[in-house]
Amino acid sequence: MMSIEERLQDPDAGIRRVAVLDLMDSDVDDPVPFLLAALDDSDAAVRLEAVRALESVERQEVIEALAKCLRDSDEAVRNATAEVLAELKMATSAQPLIDLLIHPDPFVRVAALNGVKALRVDAAFGPALVSLEHELPEVRRAAVGVLGYLRHPHAIGHLAMLAAQDDAPEVRRAAVGALGYSTEVSVLPALKRAMRDDEWMVREESAATVGKLALSAGIPELIEVLADPYWQVRVKAARSLGRLKAAAGVPALIEQLGHGSSNLRKEAVIALGEIGDARAITALEAAMDDSDPDVRKLARLALATIQVADHHQRAS
Repeated sequence: MMSIEERLQDPDAGIRRVAVLDLMDSDVDDPVPFLLAALDDSDAAVRLEAVRALESVERQEVIEALAKCLRDSDEAVRNATAEVLAELKMATSAQPLIDLLIHPDPFVRVAALNGVKALRVDAAFGPALVSLEHELPEVRRAAVGVLGYLRHPHAIGHLAMLAAQDDAPEVRRAAVGALGYSTEVSVLPALKRAMRDDEWMVREESAATVGKLALSAGIPELIEVLADPYWQVRVKAARSLGRLKAAAGVPALIEQLGHGSSNLRKEAVIALGEIGDARAITALEAAMDDSDPDVRKLARLALATIQVADHHQRAS
């Protein structure tokens, strides 16, 4: 039977890949040198497994070797490397990523941006701003993720502009989501504009973000969004109205109980229970006969919540 060392040199890439998988559980005294060697394998699948196997090895030579893998010709290897460097959380693991944040190869840059995001290092702020001007939406979207995680107040204006003006809907959506990491109420105008975006996924993200940030000044727009042609957008608006306990949204939420999407009816029922307004009692009683068993169950729970609250209010 071949040893792991022999299998790592086998002409068959499949055998080499399995050998890499077995290394960390083998009786080899120090598997790291073998894994580092596998990072130069001719087969991308072998290199990918070697990168993943190094995810918990906090050694400087590993950081240096992984830094080279950020330039790998295979996208999966680059992305896995960025994730591993971010997970290592070593003081030196951020620098290789930072060094590549303005790399001329856009796909290398994306991998570095995705990796440095979780580390939340201030040194990434400037390069991320530069990447907002890149011609490829993949780069701009990755840069948006970094700026959102950093929660830098100076990034809000840039993110708001992208949310409104970027020509790629995935970038606008990412910018709206990144605004959700802010604690500044100044993001509300951008979110209101985003709820009127031509792309439904942007509107959906914005409706969710208003609720996440508990921006009660956005309630009128959330109520308007309950008439959106996409039920997915309405779901997020209903959820946010419930979180905000928006009594003004009760009539519009009641209307959703007749919608064809059971997912939307469930969210509307939950929101009505969270708001706790007695005006919803009749509609919730009717919802207990809904064709969807989850809607019926949630309607009973919401109705009980409202009735108990109404009883206490009358007693006081």
